[in-house]
Amino acid sequence: MKLRQQPTVVQVIWGVLALALIVALATARWSLAFVSVATLVLSLLPGIVVKRLDVRLPVSFLALITVFVFSTIFLGEVFDFYERYWWWDVLLHGGSAVAFGLIGLLFVLFLFEGDRYAAPPWALAMIAFTFAVSIGAVWEVFEFAMDQLFGLNMQKSGLTDTMWDLIVDMAGGLLGSVAGFLYLKGREIGLSSRMLREFITGNRRFFRKFR
Repeated sequence: MKLRQQPTVVQVIWGVLALALIVALATARWSLAFVSVATLVLSLLPGIVVKRLDVRLPVSFLALITVFVFSTIFLGEVFDFYERYWWWDVLLHGGSAVAFGLIGLLFVLFLFEGDRYAAPPWALAMIAFTFAVSIGAVWEVFEFAMDQLFGLNMQKSGLTDTMWDLIVDMAGGLLGSVAGFLYLKGREIGLSSRMLREFITGNRRFFRKFR
């Protein structure tokens, strides 16, 4: 997808990151330059991966991923939103965990070619939950690595911050898996169900048995 075809919010974020990188290089603020580049690369990565895999990613998915990466790394670290707003970390971890719960459900359905009756809905939801929690754990390792290698402070209060992040991840993953469970049972609820439907419809060849 070309730049002008991207959602407006994605274009704005990429523009802000490009401007921040230019300013950082001009003023020799190397930490800002690194964070800007890292945020830009991570926001571009999902689009590159799905293109390689020949997967159609709904616009809403791409926009949410870009906003999340920008909010987590750039706003969180450069503008210190984690310290300014106590709820920032809770919002991002909880929201991302819900999303990863839905992604986990899509992955399981992909393995079954969309056959929602291949296993009980509760079992599929449980796998989605464990997927979301696993991603949350990997993110905590990433935060630790960034702190150790580049002197950032992504973990804030260390172990306490990590444990609360994992608790929020579990809560968000549970909500996402419950939303997936209800979708499999034919009960659609809001944005989560719409995103699942859009992805399955756009990649029907991977979900041939979905009814």
